[in-house]
Amino acid sequence: MAKAIWKGRVLADSPRYEMVEGNVYFPPDTIDRRFFKDSATTTQCHWKGTAHYYSVAIDGAENKDAAWYYPEPKPAAAQIKDYIAFWKGVEVQL
Repeated sequence: MAKAIWKGRVLADSPRYEMVEGNVYFPPDTIDRRFFKDSATTTQCHWKGTAHYYSVAIDGAENKDAAWYYPEPKPAAAQIKDYIAFWKGVEVQL
């Protein structure tokens, strides 16, 4: 079981996940979409492709670009298509 928490709220909770480069990637249907806002930020990974970001917002606090995902990953990372990973103070428990 994996769980992502920020500001005492559960952002994602799932028995299914992928572990890539030490990051837990949650299936898209396991996140609580109420806390996610689209971001225009993107970054490039040489083997995964273009990452897109979400900001997390809870009770008026915003954690900019605290979550990322790959909507069109390169073939080597196909297993994480649309899966969401976290950083910037979001606690991930296994």
